[in-house]
Amino acid sequence: MIVGKHIIAELYGVDPELIAREEKVREILEEVVDKAGLNKVGSIYKQFNPHGVTGVVLISESHVSIHTWPEYELVNLDIFTCGDKSKAEKAFKLFLEKFKPKSYRHVILDRG
Repeated sequence: MIVGKHIIAELYGVDPELIAREEKVREILEEVVDKAGLNKVGSIYKQFNPHGVTGVVLISESHVSIHTWPEYELVNLDIFTCGDKSKAEKAFKLFLEKFKPKSYRHVILDRG
């Protein structure tokens, strides 16, 4: 029995200006969650000094999290959804459109 889809990804070569500050990361993450049709319950973000952000959006389907390292042009993503599994894939594609990484690697796990 499969109860959810879990996408774990590393995005490389991301513009540091997109991922250095909480405000921009929050804007992108919240927009992706909304456009993917996920049901946001709440969110929390942490701005690191001098730069870098961690953010977690709790969704009724599970969670979406992000960790950024502007100095390495690196974004780590975690998208876990139950219910309509296509929403995880849609969210991942939207993140690729927003962050425009030069390359990425990802793993898709069927959970359950």
